[in-house]
Amino acid sequence: MSDTSTREDTKFLECEKQYIFYLLIFAGGVFGGYTFVQRGGIFCNAQTANLVMLAIHLGKGDWGGALYYFIPFTAYLGGIMLSELLAYSIKPLHLMRWDTLLVGIEAIVTIILGFIPKSAPDQISQISLNFLAAMQFNTFRQAEGVGMATTFVTNHVRQMGSHLVQYLHHRKPENFNRFRRHALMVAFFVGGAAVCSSLCMIVGDYAIWCATGVEIFVFFRLLYADRTYESELLYRKPKGH
Repeated sequence: MSDTSTREDTKFLECEKQYIFYLLIFAGGVFGGYTFVQRGGIFCNAQTANLVMLAIHLGKGDWGGALYYFIPFTAYLGGIMLSELLAYSIKPLHLMRWDTLLVGIEAIVTIILGFIPKSAPDQISQISLNFLAAMQFNTFRQAEGVGMATTFVTNHVRQMGSHLVQYLHHRKPENFNRFRRHALMVAFFVGGAAVCSSLCMIVGDYAIWCATGVEIFVFFRLLYADRTYESELLYRKPKGH
């Protein structure tokens, strides 16, 4: 194997860089805070809580209540499937990576959501952000070779505990580095949700634009990489796919 191919195999794409994941999980925290505080008490980031609520309503025979929580679940499932289909469609165009386009779509959608009046049905925002969270979760999978989720933190908490114990036991720097990276993912997520919740009390529906600013920065950072120093790597799949 040549030196060039070796470097290419080990290089991480811009969409796999750790700082991109920190920014995206901050936006993920904003999504969760926004739908729960401002748009009907729904969790858009992951579906465990929504399915628990669905099951509770089913057990009580409250079919309308169950349907209320079934809608975000179907939106999330649809977002996963749509992200797979669109990733195949955008690749032959050789303009940008699907990862880049997705972040651009997120920025546009969140701008629009900020203009939707409070009188509009909450399901508009719920379904939109469920779609986006699902597509983001399915698209951004590994940060520099480490499995990462950018929309929820359950696995990050597990990894924090596991790697901290391993570090205390073996004193290996890589274990502490893994602990630190997962801890920062949790911190950025909590920060996004906290900032959004505070802004909801001040600016209401416009609080979602907190995520928009982050997404615009990430979009142009990834687009620059796609059109310049990674233009010959558009065919490469990010690790984890």
